[in-house]
Amino acid sequence: MPRVFVYDTTLRDGSQGEGVNFSLHDKLALTKRLDELGVDFIEGGYPLSNPKDAEYFEAVKSLTLKHAKVCAFGMTRKKNSEAANDTGLKALLEAETPVVTIVGKTWDFHVTNVLGATLDENLRMIGDTIEHLRAAGRTVMYDAEHFFDGYRANPEYALKTLLTAEEAGASVVILCDTNGGTMPERVAELVAIIRARIDCEVGIHCHNDCELGVANTLAAVRAGATQVQGTMNGIGERCGNADLISVIANLSLKYGIDVLRPESLRGLTEASRYVYELANMNLRTGQPFVGQSAFAHKGGMHTHAVAKDPTTYEHIAPEQVGNERRILVSELSGHATILSKTSKYSLANDKAAMTKILHMVQDLENQGYEFEAAEASFDLLVKKATGLYKPWFERLSYRVETEHVGDRLRTEATVKLGINGTVEHTVSEGDGPVNALDAALRKALLPYYPNLDEMRLVDYKVRVVNGREGTAARVRVVIESRDGSDVWGTVGVSENIIEASYLALVDAIEFKLYQTGDAV
Repeated sequence: MPRVFVYDTTLRDGSQGEGVNFSLHDKLALTKRLDELGVDFIEGGYPLSNPKDAEYFEAVKSLTLKHAKVCAFGMTRKKNSEAANDTGLKALLEAETPVVTIVGKTWDFHVTNVLGATLDENLRMIGDTIEHLRAAGRTVMYDAEHFFDGYRANPEYALKTLLTAEEAGASVVILCDTNGGTMPERVAELVAIIRARIDCEVGIHCHNDCELGVANTLAAVRAGATQVQGTMNGIGERCGNADLISVIANLSLKYGIDVLRPESLRGLTEASRYVYELANMNLRTGQPFVGQSAFAHKGGMHTHAVAKDPTTYEHIAPEQVGNERRILVSELSGHATILSKTSKYSLANDKAAMTKILHMVQDLENQGYEFEAAEASFDLLVKKATGLYKPWFERLSYRVETEHVGDRLRTEATVKLGINGTVEHTVSEGDGPVNALDAALRKALLPYYPNLDEMRLVDYKVRVVNGREGTAARVRVVIESRDGSDVWGTVGVSENIIEASYLALVDAIEFKLYQTGDAV
């Protein structure tokens, strides 16, 4: 089985994405997680670009990595200067990484119009830089920036830049589709041409501006590339980079190519969500392989077939990538869907219970409820319909007040709960009514249920469900919560947005409590 090496640039290229900012702690934590996943190379950043990257390369020396090699990223020496005196190259060597990745100009237009150098001087910059780093004992990889655009404009010169890098000692030349505008068939054609002209290994680095980052990467591998570069979840500048999650899964499961370790594939979903968490980004539910909707089934015909044999509507088993199958409940559902969703309650022979649940779902959806993104609320509905529900606490009352204090908007929530025969009456402030209610509920419940400290609200959505009613319309609130290992959604519906939010919050808390202990 052929081997393809995975080069992760989430910490450098990924951090250039809009809204992405990793702390030093985040970068070190992700380095360890990528190493555990089995990534071969981890690009830590450019040590001269900012103090945080410099601190990272110092701190990463203390990590004991099992497999991955950390790479420092930098540019060729400045024009008309000596490599030995270049501050950027000094910083790369001081990072003391076993591998250094150098980016250089391949497109003659960039050399003359952006760099302001002659074509020959650019070749010397590439060669001198790689030779200098190789003499210092580093393995050097060469990123050929704008390769595909450069080859289109001047194929002879683009090839010269690669040959110069190879002759200077680069172990791999990486063909970069920096603008993300190349089509898969062209990527495959040029990778094959370059493989025939150079002896060192060839890698591929694709951006996703035409939504072809993954397709182009796979095309390159099929044409002979042995290293793939990208980011976790495809985060990165503009439209992002090739998503390594999909690249890895496709190479391994579709092409049978040796990538990572076989057991590592089961960690893809967890790794994907870990990166979203570090980057403070919402999960992309429709993300292939690892998204929450990747193996979700809604239509009655689909769920009926999947119950008999999952291969009817699934191209792989979700467990192969650490994901799980989800059967969505909606007014389109039939008995087969309810049976699939309630299998853990052993209701297969209780047709009356399943009919009752189905009718409850249809009635609630008629009122504006929707359970597709609120499976935790559905789970509680099943418990209530079958007599398995026992309250964790009694909801006695709540109140929310908002007022201006000086130039500040102040929101305060008061809740009164009955817990184990004791009345808890708590008050909390928050950034808004939902945040204040959440804080007040936690203040009352945490002394009794400390596991709630693991849980937090990560998304909040509101939708008007009968807009023709104007200001008296019902609203649907969907809340997404998570802890260290799980993500769940809950829903509430009311003419009052605070009430709808409160119902969804209470469901979120009760679901968490059912996951961690027995009801009182």
